[in-house]
Amino acid sequence: MAVSGLKLRMERLRSHLHRQNSRTHDEVVETHVTVDRMRWVDFFLRLVRVILEAVSSVIFWIIYHGDSHTRLPPITNLILLESATSLATKIRNQKLTSEEVVKSFIVRIKEINPILNCVVDNRFDEALEDAKAADLLIRSGTIDVKTLEETKPFLGVPFTTKDCFAVKGLRQTAGLWSRRNIIAEEDADTVRIMRDAGGIPLCVTNVSELCMWWESANTIYGRTSNPYCTSRIVGGSSGGEGCIQSACGSPFGIGSDVGGSIRMPAFFNGIFGHKPTYGIVSNIGQEPIATGETMDFLVTGPMCKYVRDLTPMLKILAASNVHMLKLDQKVDIQNLRYFYIEDDGGSPLVTPVHSELRAAQHKIITHFEKAYGIKAKKITLRKLKAAVAIYFAKLGNVEEAPTFCQELALKQGEINVWLELVKWCMRLSKHTLPGLLLGVLEKLNNYSKNSGDFPKLLTMCADLRSEIKELLGEDGVLLFPSHPTTAPYHSQPLFRAFNFTYTAIINVLLFPSTQCPLGLASNGLPLGIQVVANHYQDHLSLAVAAELEKAFGGWVCPSEVP
Repeated sequence: MAVSGLKLRMERLRSHLHRQNSRTHDEVVETHVTVDRMRWVDFFLRLVRVILEAVSSVIFWIIYHGDSHTRLPPITNLILLESATSLATKIRNQKLTSEEVVKSFIVRIKEINPILNCVVDNRFDEALEDAKAADLLIRSGTIDVKTLEETKPFLGVPFTTKDCFAVKGLRQTAGLWSRRNIIAEEDADTVRIMRDAGGIPLCVTNVSELCMWWESANTIYGRTSNPYCTSRIVGGSSGGEGCIQSACGSPFGIGSDVGGSIRMPAFFNGIFGHKPTYGIVSNIGQEPIATGETMDFLVTGPMCKYVRDLTPMLKILAASNVHMLKLDQKVDIQNLRYFYIEDDGGSPLVTPVHSELRAAQHKIITHFEKAYGIKAKKITLRKLKAAVAIYFAKLGNVEEAPTFCQELALKQGEINVWLELVKWCMRLSKHTLPGLLLGVLEKLNNYSKNSGDFPKLLTMCADLRSEIKELLGEDGVLLFPSHPTTAPYHSQPLFRAFNFTYTAIINVLLFPSTQCPLGLASNGLPLGIQVVANHYQDHLSLAVAAELEKAFGGWVCPSEVP
């Protein structure tokens, strides 16, 4: 009986091992099949992208070849070249009047706007009255210069903002046709805060439709052109703002960033733009309204020609949250650790980083090594290759937010995106093609939420955030491309739709990032790089930005300066 029982147990064990081996073999085969399938999908997507880019590049070259760039008027008033902080100092000390400063920028806007189409609504008359009131306050002597500097650091200095922020008395369209007649009844938080600091709102600037595309064009105001080459884009959605800063139409401005909307326009227009740590600057008073998790990766921040204006602006915009940052802490850049990533690892949907942008990054690395003996460390983050999928997974994970198609309908139901596409082909739609295609992409993204990949992508995002956070610590910065190419031709982003993920991935990772100009490429368009720091370590990326401006010259004026 014992021998018989032992034989039976041995038979069962052999049977179990056989089934286990068969299952393991099947799993291995299935894994190989999955890997092979992914390789083929990767190859197919890459092939489609390469073909689209090659064909579209030829088409756009033919369209714009010989199309002469409309040069901007030369700079004849040196007030236009001053930083905002310099203007504030001179106004306080009565070396300049606010009125003459405001007049200077109004004249400049009237010169450049017929060429660039960056300003969509203005309050010039009211701004001049505000300027006269500021001058009167200063001349009265009722408040001494030191107190004015502390309480109203930008007294009498004009500023601009994008047409998604509410500026009392001006249109707030966010580039959406059905909002074309909506007038803001009160200021957005950031506009009010800047007014309290003495700033004078001058105008609002062009955006993409509902601020969700990286070329600033809409069916109300048309498209905005790049000041370095008018056949090229200014980026989006803060494209009009980046443009007016670069073209000397404003000393400083406010942008917002949900996928690179500060940093891409800053890059394409050769200026500085800072995306703060999440949750620092109020988003209240801008359209579309951020809800749920998008409140974390939508941020508001400063845009300007000179790095010295970034920190003073951020101190004001951060308001009661300024204590969460260390903006007054002196940074010794020699004591920082430097890391760099050359590209996203080769996403099949994203254009490879252009050689001149790679060279610009390596010049930075060489500068730190020669000037300070600091050797930057090259790193590879494999999860970055999935940046496109990660970003859209995070964007689609906001259950309580209105859909994009609902936003396009002013949240009164939703548009029929398929019907609108047919109407667009017949030139009857009031929506832009990128806006409609984003509506289609959103619907496809909603279908993919039911797949097993969706939770994996959310986990990848959390893991990538932890990996970078641990890497940077409290003394590390990351040099990362702002974009894989210089500013493309108008409408060309449609054929390079996912190139924005170089900035967008930083949004969902919630890190602060400063876009820094690095001179001009051989085609005369701006080069740049973004400096990424850890959460609440904005002062580090800003300090490195100041060093890069000193080393590489910063903003290059697109107009002739006699």
